[in-house]
Amino acid sequence: MQKHIKAALLLGSLAAGSALAAVSPDQAALLGTTLTPMGAEMAGNADGSIPAWTGEATPPPPGFVAGSHFPDPFPDDKPLYIIDGGNWKEHEAFLNPGAKAMFEKYGADGFAIHVYPTRRTVTRPDWYNANTLKNATGATLAADGQKIEGNLPGIPFPIPQSGLEAIWNHMIRYGVEFNQDVDAYYVDSSGSPIMATSQHSTSAYPMFYKKDEPIGDTPWTMLRIDYNAPARRAGEILLVHEPGADYTEGKGRKAWQYLVGQRRVRLAPAVSFDTPNPGVAGTSTYDDAFVYNGSPERFNWKLVGKQEMIVPANNNKFVFEMKMEDTLGPKFLKPEATRWEKRRVWVVDSTLKEGQRHLYSRRTFYLDEDSWVAVASDQYDGRGQLWRLQYLYPAPLYAGDHAEFNSAFGLYDVLQNIYNFNGKAIPGTYKQGLGNTDSKFFTPQGMARSGVR
Repeated sequence: MQKHIKAALLLGSLAAGSALAAVSPDQAALLGTTLTPMGAEMAGNADGSIPAWTGEATPPPPGFVAGSHFPDPFPDDKPLYIIDGGNWKEHEAFLNPGAKAMFEKYGADGFAIHVYPTRRTVTRPDWYNANTLKNATGATLAADGQKIEGNLPGIPFPIPQSGLEAIWNHMIRYGVEFNQDVDAYYVDSSGSPIMATSQHSTSAYPMFYKKDEPIGDTPWTMLRIDYNAPARRAGEILLVHEPGADYTEGKGRKAWQYLVGQRRVRLAPAVSFDTPNPGVAGTSTYDDAFVYNGSPERFNWKLVGKQEMIVPANNNKFVFEMKMEDTLGPKFLKPEATRWEKRRVWVVDSTLKEGQRHLYSRRTFYLDEDSWVAVASDQYDGRGQLWRLQYLYPAPLYAGDHAEFNSAFGLYDVLQNIYNFNGKAIPGTYKQGLGNTDSKFFTPQGMARSGVR
């Protein structure tokens, strides 16, 4: 791993452990000065390959109409260089272990990373930044890290003191309402792409509705998935309410399923942790979705530090314009389909707690410093061997909401030679807002009413 950045402005935030206290007013005063309002370093890096953050949002392209299609905002950008099987060791200081494993295994088969100019255009609304500043001195972890107290809708820990604080920043990241059609695929060991599910997905973010009120019991998100295929799953519905601040007993995730064969809605506590996710034919776990989701209770969390790393970024062309089936290669996504940039990421390592169970014994996450979104991860099996790796492909929405689309993600299984991809909109189907819904849409009653009979 590249030598970690050790800047005075981090003020001890690289320390491991689980400090629960908020930062001092003097530390918080760095936000908006040497740190961005969200806690990233404003300055660029030493060689200029990562530019300074200027506060300028992603520019909308000519003719853009807000609300649906979000084309590539940087259509004239060309790759600065391509990392491939012949030169990857020259760049390994900026690659996570998962990327190195991909080059070792598939470099001779054409696996490559196209590295574009870094565009630091992540911004947030003024109210969100104001709340983040208040959270820096007011938000604290409680209940062994299972709960946040005193936080407003914003980044809870912009100057993190522990791995738990950093992963919470990802878990309740900023989002805006949307709905879309999705075809989720996996590619088997023979290289054949197989559609695992076809679905209509709708996401709401109640945590950000009341901008000036503490989060309390308000959900971070409500996600509903209506399945259309395969035939055996057509008509099924999955509903998840994810908490915004509290995973203590009785306060965590709530999930329900409508099953056509039973014609009823039932609670679904197994929709969590390492239960195989049928949405991708069981080729990854429920808590692999979006690189990481759900309660942090089963792992010990350590804030390792910050690192310059090459990760996916600004993937509007891939996410909104390309058909999924046109991007699937026999062993990996076609390299020309995705955009990667050199960025600074927070490195958060997690190890399974004694007495807990999970398919993974260790997971390392890489959080983009500008957005706090987990853009990559490495997952290890019970023997400590690298097993799976994931990437998320962010795409800026560059409208007045100052948000990104952070729901397209894929997983590579380097032991079984398979991979999957989920969450990318079928071109033309992404729409901001909740579409044709009513007040009961995100409730068990609404599921039962609209279920197939």
